[in-house]
Amino acid sequence: MVATASDLLPATLAARLAAEQQQQLAGAPRAQRLALLARALALDEPAALAELAAAAGLDVVIAPVVAPAALPLLPARLVHDFQIVPLALPDLPPGDDLHLATVWPPEAHMVRWIATFTPRCVRWHLADPARVRQLIVENYGVGAGSLEDDDDAPEPSATTATELDADADAAVVRFVTDIIGQAIADGATDIHFEPQEGALRIRYRVDGLLVPVPVPDNLLRYQDAIISRLKIMARLNISEKRLPQDGRINFKSADAALDIRVSTIPTIYAESVSLRLLNQRREAFTMERLGMTADEQAQISHVLDFPHGLVLVTGPTGSGKSTSLNAFLRQINAPELRIITIEDPIEYEVPGANQMQIRPEIGLSFADALRHILRQDPDVIMVGEIRDRETADIAIRASLTGHLVFSTLHTNDAPGAITRLIDMGIEPFLVASAVELVIAQRLVRRLCPDCAGRTAVNAASLRDTLEALGLDPAKVGTVRELGVPTGCQRCRGTGFRGRVGLFEILPPKPLHNLIVQRESTRTLAQAAREHGIRTLQQSGWDQVRAGLTTLDELLRVITISES
Repeated sequence: MVATASDLLPATLAARLAAEQQQQLAGAPRAQRLALLARALALDEPAALAELAAAAGLDVVIAPVVAPAALPLLPARLVHDFQIVPLALPDLPPGDDLHLATVWPPEAHMVRWIATFTPRCVRWHLADPARVRQLIVENYGVGAGSLEDDDDAPEPSATTATELDADADAAVVRFVTDIIGQAIADGATDIHFEPQEGALRIRYRVDGLLVPVPVPDNLLRYQDAIISRLKIMARLNISEKRLPQDGRINFKSADAALDIRVSTIPTIYAESVSLRLLNQRREAFTMERLGMTADEQAQISHVLDFPHGLVLVTGPTGSGKSTSLNAFLRQINAPELRIITIEDPIEYEVPGANQMQIRPEIGLSFADALRHILRQDPDVIMVGEIRDRETADIAIRASLTGHLVFSTLHTNDAPGAITRLIDMGIEPFLVASAVELVIAQRLVRRLCPDCAGRTAVNAASLRDTLEALGLDPAKVGTVRELGVPTGCQRCRGTGFRGRVGLFEILPPKPLHNLIVQRESTRTLAQAAREHGIRTLQQSGWDQVRAGLTTLDELLRVITISES
């Protein structure tokens, strides 16, 4: 039976809503009703929550804390469906009452259901829906409401084996959807399903670091079904468990359309499955959003106006190279330019560009694709990665014959890209003539703007750190305070939210003679510093001084050997 608006809303609030708004409210899930009410009343959610609580005669708990002893009283499915969580209220004297925080005033059927699981008297409180949802995930696990416990399942005598199997399959489908949905909400780029001895570990990669995902206690029971479900979604052979397999999933939700790359490998306990999430609706970055200074933007924009040449972006996997190339393409994108890209995978859609996905399994490699697109009359070419001599040779020659070419390399710094091309077999004079700009980059976690704190500088420790990074220790005297992570609800208690780039920009033309003479990376780096290049370490220190990140983050992404 569907509840009506009069059942859901106190009369004083119902009178302020139009009939259509009341119908929307009645049909919405409990977790979404406060947002709808706030929109209808033209209020923000905290103000709407306060009005709802006053009209319903309930208290609002600003910072709810879970009562661990009360967690086993209610099944996870009930907690997820009703969006409730047991509260610990230290200000109240201990008693037998069960205090529950919820996102919307309780309905009659909720009270009856809870009474079947506990005889304790229930006291209701309202709390922020996002915080309640976070507490449910932290304490019951992601998808706990999808995987029923044995105690809550129907008796076999009342249900056929076929129906039990169908219910289990549906539960696994819901669980996998919940896991991917939570990853989208957390801003994860990867999901890893890792079978361990006696457990199935699930981890997200958020802001470059792996984060354990809270999972239901009974997850191991569904391990094989979960892995099979992922392989079915990716159109893989579910009976082949001895060999690695690759596939892809097209996943759509209310606010995201994901192209998910799936990889499986056999391990000693079961197959490990990794998902790379590529959000096709993700907002593209500009150079400013990447964290580039005005001088860095001007230096790059100057080269982007060239009619030909090779622009390289270097760095390890996950350092944002493709994101930077996409920002460059969007800046120069114009109706009079024909832009063709060769990528693996296509992470961003560039309006007006012709984007090609390589397929090595059918013989379409970077080199093959690049050779063919040169017959397509391109003005600008983007090659996702230079992996071999053939690709490097074609890219170099394309840049020398009137094309502006963008690509990436895996090197530790900008001068290393020059020697890497020469090591691949490209003649030094061709490298010196073709390469117009090399950008080395890293990504560091950005301090959460809502909770970041400040702390006094320990001069001795800071001096040692600057020396380890190859920076002038005299800079210590110019700094009195630095930013530190604190942790809040918005950043999941980590103190960091999002990432910011560090950049080392090298125009190789002043080093022409050294390149032709095949000088080492160290010699090129020293000459570049003499010409005023701003190194990754200096870029990172500037971001630390600006309060955008921390020294620990800088040391995490820039190893001492690099400095």
